[in-house]
Amino acid sequence: MGIAGQVAIEHQIEALPTTMLAAVYRGINDVRMETVPVPEICAGELLVRVHTCGVCGTDLKKIATGSHSAPRIFGHETAGVVAAVGRGVTRFSPGDRVVVFHHIPCRTCYYCRHKTFAQCTTYKKVGCTAGFEPSGGGFAEYVRVMDWIVEQGTVKIPDRISFEQACFVEPVNTCMKGIEALRLQRGETVLTIGQGPIGIILSVLAQRAGADVITSDLYPERLKISVSLGLEHTIDASQQDAVRFVREQTGGRGADAVIVAVGSNTLIRPAMNAARAGGRVLLFAQTQRGEAVIDPAAICVDEKALVGSYSASVDLQEESIRFVMDREMDLEKLVSHRFPLSEAVRALELAAHPQPSSMKVVIQPGINWKSRAREGSQQ
Repeated sequence: MGIAGQVAIEHQIEALPTTMLAAVYRGINDVRMETVPVPEICAGELLVRVHTCGVCGTDLKKIATGSHSAPRIFGHETAGVVAAVGRGVTRFSPGDRVVVFHHIPCRTCYYCRHKTFAQCTTYKKVGCTAGFEPSGGGFAEYVRVMDWIVEQGTVKIPDRISFEQACFVEPVNTCMKGIEALRLQRGETVLTIGQGPIGIILSVLAQRAGADVITSDLYPERLKISVSLGLEHTIDASQQDAVRFVREQTGGRGADAVIVAVGSNTLIRPAMNAARAGGRVLLFAQTQRGEAVIDPAAICVDEKALVGSYSASVDLQEESIRFVMDREMDLEKLVSHRFPLSEAVRALELAAHPQPSSMKVVIQPGINWKSRAREGSQQ
């Protein structure tokens, strides 16, 4: 670490290395394990030693499409331990267990005043980096947390809560934002298409809002996890027509609201067909721009509404933190695969091509995998 970084550090937990391992994005579908410098922090900032970072679908799409310049280090569902604090930081100390949001809006611009936080220019600036252009940085051993994220987007993890549970704070927030956009009323029928980790969280939150939730997925294995989390009404989409099933369950009307939690534009039209006249369809996973076939009469004549929701809401930050830290949902049940950082490329490959048995994939730089292997061999 250079002189400037040393001057800025007020306290640190241990002697810090000068280099670290990271999964570096170098181009379309090209992520390489590389040795990079440990990021230097400035006054007001934190250096966090990453313990667990969830793999998010938006990172996978960026890697697959080349929508962002290279090189970058992705990963934003980050939980870890404060390794060093910059000069002037008073709320955190080395050794604190924390989870960090990577976006925080300015709260004063036009978009923030209209509660469209994800469109705020400051929000679009990523406030966490492991080097290169700030892109989250959680797929590395250490991540630098910038001052405005330290002040408004860094959360201490209670002792009783695991890093795996805590790393869901940001994705839960995004799901809460989507459910809020649907304006659900108690007793309404909701169909959720897709029961990956995000689809399950959305379904649990819809049920929490008082809706009667029907879940749909091609993989029965995923529906079993839904049931274990209290989502009892399921459709095996490999065997049943979800649109027909929902209409049969609602006297022919269709669902009051439909959530599309799969990143496929081909599902938008079936979702519209599953919604009743005057119903709502939430597009949650359609994060890539492109053409989609939509029946305009369904919106005009049938008065159905298409609703979009992207990223997190600062207004829901405290609620999402309480939901995760109070364990209103056992989010660790969604974790199916855990990888050491050295196998990050394999983790990303699995997450990009999910199998029936795969759910949430996490990368865990903070675990001593050699020690874990020894313990496993002794049992």
